[in-house]
Amino acid sequence: MGLLAVLVIFSVIARYFFSHSWKELSEFNVTLFAFTTFWGMGINVLKNEHVIIDILYDRVPPAIKRWLSVVNYLIVLVVDLVFTKQGISYVGVAGKQISQGMEIPMKYMYGIMPMAGAICAVCIVIKIIEFITADISYFAPKNKALTKENP
Repeated sequence: MGLLAVLVIFSVIARYFFSHSWKELSEFNVTLFAFTTFWGMGINVLKNEHVIIDILYDRVPPAIKRWLSVVNYLIVLVVDLVFTKQGISYVGVAGKQISQGMEIPMKYMYGIMPMAGAICAVCIVIKIIEFITADISYFAPKNKALTKENP
């Protein structure tokens, strides 16, 4: 991310102050942004950093939370596998083109989609196993206001 930030700032300064633009650098910045975004999918799963609406989830008993979490991740796994399959199909079609900026086959740019999808699928399976084997206290309410002592 740091490299991406430096390159974007450099690109903006070169374009606005010196009226010079490199199509190769612009394309590389877009590709690097896509790589960091797609690689982040699996990391977000492992760290529970994804978006969740937990207003009702926090009021469910811990034993039910475990299985709601497993079902949720199974749904996410199905979506991820569809994403990965579609990514493979897309790379097969669009990957034959040559990029205009860096003049490399697009399969190297689009290939991040199925690769990241496969890595994310592994991360999802790890999370499902973690939920199944976790102690029930793992699912206890994190918000003290929702416990029985403090209704």
